[in-house]
Amino acid sequence: MSAAPSVWKQPAQVWAVAFACVVAFMGIGLVDPILPAIAESLQASPVETELLFTSYLVVTGLAMLVTSWISSRIGAKATLLIGLGLIVVFALLCALSGSVDAVIGFRAGWGLGNALFISTALATIVGAASGGSSAAIVLYEAALGLGIAVSPLLGGILGEASWRGPFFGVVALMAVAFVAVLVLLRGPSPARSPIPFSAPFRALGRPALAILAATALFYNIGFFTLLAFSPFPLGFGAMGIGLTFFGWGVALAVTSVWVAPLLLRRMRLTTVLLVALPLLAVDLLVAAFVVGSPAALVACIVVGGLVLGVVNTALTEAVMEATDLPRSVASSAYSAVRFLGGAVAPPLAAFLWHAAGAGVPYVMATVSVVISATCVLFGRAALAHIDRAHPTAADEGAAVLVGDAA
Repeated sequence: MSAAPSVWKQPAQVWAVAFACVVAFMGIGLVDPILPAIAESLQASPVETELLFTSYLVVTGLAMLVTSWISSRIGAKATLLIGLGLIVVFALLCALSGSVDAVIGFRAGWGLGNALFISTALATIVGAASGGSSAAIVLYEAALGLGIAVSPLLGGILGEASWRGPFFGVVALMAVAFVAVLVLLRGPSPARSPIPFSAPFRALGRPALAILAATALFYNIGFFTLLAFSPFPLGFGAMGIGLTFFGWGVALAVTSVWVAPLLLRRMRLTTVLLVALPLLAVDLLVAAFVVGSPAALVACIVVGGLVLGVVNTALTEAVMEATDLPRSVASSAYSAVRFLGGAVAPPLAAFLWHAAGAGVPYVMATVSVVISATCVLFGRAALAHIDRAHPTAADEGAAVLVGDAA
């Protein structure tokens, strides 16, 4: 039986949420090309400017701990719509702001909406997609990859006119996503079983999930150093940064929906991580030495995207299979720790840059990714029940990739 129909032919509600995911993940990279412009226009230091990521990611991470509790009471659709609505409101407020402090504060509100949407979206797609959880995860990673790939380019184009442009772009796209979810996410709501407020906290006590969360925390420090700090040493304008991270995003998208499933079919999940994470560490270390050469740094950024796509897909699939907990609980607990790791990286990288030089943040990111790989290595016993090949993932990933290219 061909795997393509089970992956590509999905209910309308799955595509509505997947489209909204594309737009939601665009919110991460859309701001990247305009970081230097914001610093210049609002007389902000690089550390202050990097707080645009930190406020967003801290609130996203903390709010993730309560999203499953909320969605289990008001339903997935209401949670998704509230999240999208908050993003529209706070993105608009960012666009209208006159100081970097205001933008930092409104990005925090944006992070709340993002948390409500993202954790619920993954659980919704996994629950509603045809073809099983592997197909759903590939669809989710495809949405993530597409959103991250397109956002820097769009941010660069809109940012050429004004740093406010990308924020207005998010407002328009999120409004479309809101309408899509409102109209297309239909059908009877599944019976709701209220989830205890403490469920995500207790979930982190499960050894497998705790190891994956620790792995993601240190991995995300490397991820967001590459994403959020690199625009500064590159020294490009908004369009140059946008094109650079468009290449990074395309690389990430291709490996997340195609290469990672092929690897997971042939190798154990922990083996994939123990190959990919050291490769990422090497790439970051090389970036530390070539940071003075824009062309070489661009190459490191794009190569990093290739590796990040593999790690993202492997970790997401691992989390969905790590425990017998409701997927929304596992996703919320894991994502909370993951985003908090990402929140630390941008301002820390900017501080180290000014204190010790442009290469030092990449050395810090290298060490963090090595720690991430160490968590997997020493936690292999606790991950034994998910440490197996995934026989159908490759075909499903190829089907999604062909569909995206059509």
